[in-house]
Amino acid sequence: MNIECVVVGPFEVNSYLVFNPTDEEALVVDPGADADLLLDALRRYRRRTAAYLLTHGHSDHVGALAELCRVFPAPVVMHALDAQWAFTEANQLPPYYPVPGAPPDPPCVVADGDTRTDGPFRYRVIATPGHSPGGVSFYFPEEGVLFSGDTLFQGSVGRTDLPGGDPRALARSLQRLEILPDATRVYPGHGPATTLGIEKRTNFFMRSAAP
Repeated sequence: MNIECVVVGPFEVNSYLVFNPTDEEALVVDPGADADLLLDALRRYRRRTAAYLLTHGHSDHVGALAELCRVFPAPVVMHALDAQWAFTEANQLPPYYPVPGAPPDPPCVVADGDTRTDGPFRYRVIATPGHSPGGVSFYFPEEGVLFSGDTLFQGSVGRTDLPGGDPRALARSLQRLEILPDATRVYPGHGPATTLGIEKRTNFFMRSAAP
């Protein structure tokens, strides 16, 4: 599995392109802004999109989605609780982010424990609310990879003071992630990649959430 991180937008969101060297399809995780950069990356690797995976609905993580869908149509995967408001006026952050454009087709809503196959990739949905009501993490067990969105960062976690945030729910979400193998590589929504083993040992928030 190849993972390219493209940092986009004024909030420096990590958007990811996920692909295998021998396959023609890629996954795009959290296309937050700067659609031209993401389109250039897809064209550079000569990949078409198998699916767009949204860890949550905040505008800094979905702002480029509509434009990418117009060029490379593909299913949009997100939790129903965030799909309800992600493309409405409730989700603008002026002056940084306007109301995100909606994809042409309704999202493929997922729930905790769902397993999906998009292109050559098979992954599991882990509900990780707290930063947002419908936050999810995408776990690829065969590759040992987790896209954690704004639930878990290197040395920190996502904020819970935005509308729909819930610190207790976030603590429970961290407990759910803690059971994954230590070697799992974590690709967060902001900042550098890490591993679950490192976060279990050094992340104050994860250690505090341990049962």
